[in-house]
Order: sequence, then C-alpha cells, then structure tokens
Amino acid sequence: MATFIAMVLAAVLTNNFITVQTLGICPFLGVSKKTSSALGMGVAVTVVMALAAAVTWPIYEYVMVPLNFAFLEIIVFIFIIASLVQMLEMIIRKLSPSLYNAMGVYLPLITTNCAVLGVCELVIDKSAMAGLLGGAAVNFGWAVLYSLFAGIGFTLVMVIMSGLREKLNHVKTAKYLNGFPISMVTASLICMAFMVFTYIA
Repeated sequence: MATFIAMVLAAVLTNNFITVQTLGICPFLGVSKKTSSALGMGVAVTVVMALAAAVTWPIYEYVMVPLNFAFLEIIVFIFIIASLVQMLEMIIRKLSPSLYNAMGVYLPLITTNCAVLGVCELVIDKSAMAGLLGGAAVNFGWAVLYSLFAGIGFTLVMVIMSGLREKLNHVKTAKYLNGFPISMVTASLICMAFMVFTYIA
C-alpha cells in the first residue's frame, strides 16, 4: 500500500510531467483555453499514455532487450504511439465530433507529445522507476499504473490551467499582458505551486 501511495504521489504531484518535467507544454498552452477541451485532451493523453506503456514495456523487455535492439527504442515507441493516436482519433471522431473539432490539430499532435514518449522511456528505466516506487521492483503492472496516474496528473494540471484562463477572460488585465503573456505568468504560478509537493516526497 505504501508503494502504491508513493507511486500515485510521484506520478500526479511530485514528478508531474507538465509542472516538474516540463513535458507536454504544447497542448498545455494550446488546448487549455476552455475546460471542456482541456479535459478532453487530458483524458485522450491519459488513455494514450496507459496504452502506450502497456504495449511498449513488454515489447522492450521481452523482444528488444533479448534481441539486442534496445537502441531502437525511440523509433519503435514513436511508431507504437502514432498507431495508438490514429486509433483514438478515429474513435473520438465517431463518438464525439464536437470534442474532435475542439481539439483540432492538437489531437494528431499527441503523436509527437513528448509527455507520452517520456512516460514510455521512464517506465523502462528500472533505476528511475525504483526511486519513484520507493525501491520496489519494477514490473509491467507498476509501469502501466504509473503511466495511468501520470496521465491523471497531466489532466489535473490541464484543467487547473483552463479554469484559470477562463477566469482571466472576465478580468481586466494590463494591455501588455493580454493573451499569451498572462497565460505564461499563470503557467509559471501553477508550476511554483506544484513545487510545494516536492517537499512531501
């Protein structure tokens, strides 16, 4: 139970992909204008993260490492992520055309979202994962669970950012801060707020 709690805290708060590792900034700034689209993007990224880890981890451990092809991991991982995103794009287009239109170009960009590739790279790194899991042995289950909660952490920050940006639309700000500058200030403050969680690790 202690390992599970440590993993959840690390994935969602202390090692958050946006606020700590600064990965996935493109959708973070591009799709966070509305809470609905931010939530949709967060859920899509979470699904892709979990699926990508579930597919890439066994392929890396049981195929690439024994055959000494581990040096091709990035190419193989990108190919797998791209395939998963294509499938997800088709599903969202069928089930929710409004969400598909709201995401626009950012949905295909999940393919090149460094947060998704980053989680796949992280879960195969046994020493890094052992540190995040409090020294527990890394296996397939922990890899997928960590990826799932990393996606939840990604979604959490996306929703917080979108909520603040919606509030800022109703607040009068200085002329030179309108638009992108105030978004960057907001993002910086969110990252500073998440720094507090590093002290609970």
